[in-house]
Amino acid sequence: MIQVARREGSNGDERACSLAMLRIIKSLLLPMLLAASSLSLPAGPLQATQDSCREIKAYGLQPGVPPAAVQLCSLIEAGRLDELRWPDCSSYRAQVEKFYASNAFVLGWVQEGRPTPQAAAMIELFRAAEKKGLEPEDYDASRWTTRLQNLSISGQTSQDVARFDFALTVSALRYISDLSQGRVAPTECQVNLPKKQFDGAAFLRNEVIHAADVRAGVEKIEPPYDAYRRTLAAFEWYLALARQGDGAALPAIRASLRPGEPYAGVQQLAERLRQLGDLASGAAIPAAAIYQEPLVTALKRFQDRHGLLADGIIGRATFEELNVPLSRRVTQLKLALERWRWLPNNSGRQALVVNIPEFRLRAFDNQHVAFSMRAIVGQALEHQTPIFADEMEAIIFRPYWNVPPSIQREELVPILRRNPGYLAKHKMEVVNAKDEIVSIPAVDAKVLGQLTSGGLRIRQQPGPANSLGLIKFVFPNQYGVYMHGTPQRELFYEDRRDFSHGCIRIEDPAALAGWVLRDRPEWTQKRILAAMGGKQPVSVRLTAPIPVLILYTTAVIEENGEVRFLRDIYGNDAALEKALAARRH
Repeated sequence: MIQVARREGSNGDERACSLAMLRIIKSLLLPMLLAASSLSLPAGPLQATQDSCREIKAYGLQPGVPPAAVQLCSLIEAGRLDELRWPDCSSYRAQVEKFYASNAFVLGWVQEGRPTPQAAAMIELFRAAEKKGLEPEDYDASRWTTRLQNLSISGQTSQDVARFDFALTVSALRYISDLSQGRVAPTECQVNLPKKQFDGAAFLRNEVIHAADVRAGVEKIEPPYDAYRRTLAAFEWYLALARQGDGAALPAIRASLRPGEPYAGVQQLAERLRQLGDLASGAAIPAAAIYQEPLVTALKRFQDRHGLLADGIIGRATFEELNVPLSRRVTQLKLALERWRWLPNNSGRQALVVNIPEFRLRAFDNQHVAFSMRAIVGQALEHQTPIFADEMEAIIFRPYWNVPPSIQREELVPILRRNPGYLAKHKMEVVNAKDEIVSIPAVDAKVLGQLTSGGLRIRQQPGPANSLGLIKFVFPNQYGVYMHGTPQRELFYEDRRDFSHGCIRIEDPAALAGWVLRDRPEWTQKRILAAMGGKQPVSVRLTAPIPVLILYTTAVIEENGEVRFLRDIYGNDAALEKALAARRH
């Protein structure tokens, strides 16, 4: 037992004595603890010590301290390993230290100078990263063969082994992070979804380094959505197609090519549609150079899959889509996988999902599409619909349209200067801050000034002509975006439907109301239609909020396996590609 007599004197002397005592205890106990933990530690919850490396570096190599511990701590402190493809790993410093500190800085991937089976399995995952839409070289895929060979050579120092182990830990952390939550944060691409929290160190320690099946363990951290798994399958298929090449180029057409017209590229067109699965492999093509069946039906299917009007006419837009390189389709699917990884891991019972470039709303029950309908989204140039997640809380039958300040100021006030009768014609009224109707004998300069400043507001009365239609679906959010009907029904038959100021107009609001109120038996379809045709607004709160996801992806895989590619109307694919490229420099 060590005894230290308490000295009479200054507080400084007491502190000096206490510090000396602490050093003695650390010098005796630390090696004992490290030696004990180096024997064998079962996988379990991590208890990281923030200053573990600090202590090891301070006291150096003590009896019982793993030989590689000091080397590992030096690498962790440096946050850099020059032999990595991306040497700077400082952003993973805390996770790397937590991984090693949880087992007293014993090597995680090497035993008796040889890589563990789990290390070998992890390296195979790095090499196969392309199948997940990731970049194998981000995890040093091509460098592991040489490293494994060097590790097998006798005479490797503890420093060499530590650097191998450290490189594998950093690569594994990078891989599981990219696989589970994406390579870039969604906010970098103006997507209002929080970056998912993921403890990579705990996952490696508890689920990987002792796993009997590393691949199966790692697959647990991928998005839990069936649509994600379908996207993975489609990605592998298109990757294989791209490696076969794009085939012969299609001869140019004039303004358009209609069924029954001559075309020198009939055989090339047939081969392209066969390759993509739109034309049956055994379909017989007439020898005549005439664009006819079965190519016309196959082309309509192609058009439908690419968000085009399926009229069987090869116009400019269809011809451009036919000539998109397969490598571009691979990229679209790769970007879709990245976006799936941004989503919260919540595969709940129900959800409403709008895909902006597809102009479509889907209602999901237990990950299966209950129904879908056409949608109209924000204009690409000035009023893009934001990308975010929220929860629907209520619906309003026969809503007022409270004109947003920007529309009131920038659009309606100039109209009223030219046409003071516009308000009455469109059943609009002026209200004050208390929502009290203000009687206006004439729309004069004073009234226009108050409308411009926001002192007075314009709203549109409920009814069939209301810009929101007869139902508004409310999911409060910072953008003031909601779903609603519209009196402009003809717009739903356009193949490109970005016409709104940012809100989402839906094709069949009565059907959507029936679905969101299906746990309220009193709200029959008859009652819903009666509320839509009533005289006053009726607000109904949902029994439980329904998740709403406003997403953006130009590659969609239906439940039947059909792959749909869409135009990048907002330029978001280009922005995401740029962010991913910047990450690799």
